[in-house]
Amino acid sequence: GYVRYIIAVSGGIDSVVLLDLMSRTEKDLVVAHFDHGIREDSASDARFVEALADRYKIQFVCRREKLGADASEELARQRRYEFLRGVATDFDGVIVTAHHRDDIIETVAMNLKRGSRWRGLAGMSDSQIVRPMNSWTKQRIYEYAIRQKLEWCEDETNQSDLYQRNKFRRKINRELDEYQKLGVYEAWRKQRELRGKIEQEIEKFDGEVLGRYFLTMIDDNVAQELLYYYVLRHYNVSLLGSQLERMLIAIKTGKAGSCWQVGGGIVMKLTLRSVIIKRV
Repeated sequence: GYVRYIIAVSGGIDSVVLLDLMSRTEKDLVVAHFDHGIREDSASDARFVEALADRYKIQFVCRREKLGADASEELARQRRYEFLRGVATDFDGVIVTAHHRDDIIETVAMNLKRGSRWRGLAGMSDSQIVRPMNSWTKQRIYEYAIRQKLEWCEDETNQSDLYQRNKFRRKINRELDEYQKLGVYEAWRKQRELRGKIEQEIEKFDGEVLGRYFLTMIDDNVAQELLYYYVLRHYNVSLLGSQLERMLIAIKTGKAGSCWQVGGGIVMKLTLRSVIIKRV
């Protein structure tokens, strides 16, 4: 069928290569650039991307915000995705990002370190975002850019140690060889397929999740998974493994009428037979 693609272009090498690839195969494209205003010179990146879109004769959409030098990586990411989702809605299109294999490996490693259980292994699997370069290595991206004589902007924040991801990136490159990286990528690919199947099964239990007896009698891992998905689906909050463990202990042992702060703004109240979950 007919699809319009919203390409997220920062001006860095990955997204410049993505734009070049997409321009060769697809006709209906929009270039979307988010200028977060973290660096002083970020406006020059926006001008560069605008000129690039112009060269490819593709419509250009940009938003500038002044998040400032102290803005966290997480905030910048959230704001960028809000912008991209808005553009996708306005143009009735699908978001395309330039995430590649090394990004996926970093994300999986960071998630597992943070304690996000098996879901951390299926990160970057949002079905509403297309990632055509997810099997490309950074090396392949460089080779393509040089072969096609592409120009791009170097982002200094990629070198900065202020960002957790950059420290992580260097550690991974030091400690994992090519074979191990491929293993992580393959595990991610399989887990991403499994994730869809697991979530279909979980949805069947949505109503029963809030029964104390039911949660006490089933396997702990399954109970935590059901609680995780219930909170994510109804309140869009992603709980950590440690929070889910505490939640389940409370469900098994807590007095009727007691109230528990779970974290992430989620509160749980217990009655004799059921669990009442709310967001404050």
